[in-house]
Amino acid sequence: MKETIGWIGIGSMGHRMSRHLAKAGYPLVMADAVSTERAPEGAKIAASNAEIAQSAETVILSLPDGNVSLAVARELAAAPKRKVKSVIDTSTIGPQAAQAIAAHLAEAGIAFVDAPVSGGTSGADKATIAIMVACPVDNYERFKPLLALMGKPFHVGPKPGQGQAVKVLNNFLSATALAATSEAVDFGTRQGIDMKTILDIVNASSGRNSASDDKFPNRILHGRYDAGFTAKLQLKDIRLYLEDAKAAGVPSEVATTVVDVWARLDAAMPGADITEMYPYTQKKRPAKRS
Repeated sequence: MKETIGWIGIGSMGHRMSRHLAKAGYPLVMADAVSTERAPEGAKIAASNAEIAQSAETVILSLPDGNVSLAVARELAAAPKRKVKSVIDTSTIGPQAAQAIAAHLAEAGIAFVDAPVSGGTSGADKATIAIMVACPVDNYERFKPLLALMGKPFHVGPKPGQGQAVKVLNNFLSATALAATSEAVDFGTRQGIDMKTILDIVNASSGRNSASDDKFPNRILHGRYDAGFTAKLQLKDIRLYLEDAKAAGVPSEVATTVVDVWARLDAAMPGADITEMYPYTQKKRPAKRS
């Protein structure tokens, strides 16, 4: 019989990823501070995070930010009669938070696997997300088959925070592409050119990117705006990148501008999907001069 897996966080990504483990026959014991309604069928619902620590040697987290992940890690470490030996965090929390959590768990003799994911809700549904894993090689090899059920794992390096570093730089690039493509497509359509024509040409040319290749043709062209990832969360991730880039002494002029653009979208359209960057960009058009 396969080992029981503890799972904390059954949000938009968590319920999708955990479903693949359930289908593969892993017994799940799960918790979520907001709602457990989307837990896979057959999963056991725990009354607390401490109960999960007492029920499973491996616990996977899918949480909103570093503060929540650290709070949960403390609960797991403090649980009486705990069984948990390894914590795999798939949340986007930034390098510094990952290092702090790893240090806290290490004091309790619990191994930490830094494993943020990227690929959106559609990737989580299809088990095609990228999983950026930072931990010693032996732990990576041990957990690789489990992680491969949810997506494609990559071993980034041995140190906690290295997975987070790749995740936040990836989200910075993705956010930059979407903001820039929104402006470029707005420019093109104002010249009377059909959006699909613009995208077809860009995607056969050097301007091709994740926004022009996926988000625009699949989620914006037809007015769906359903990437399933909010501008607020995007902003959180790229702010993490900017903070760590500055701390590392990396040039951050572009990142500073991109963070400002997304902050203005989030303020103007609370709760917006990231793909709503395009209609937001259109609304910023200057008035025509007579």
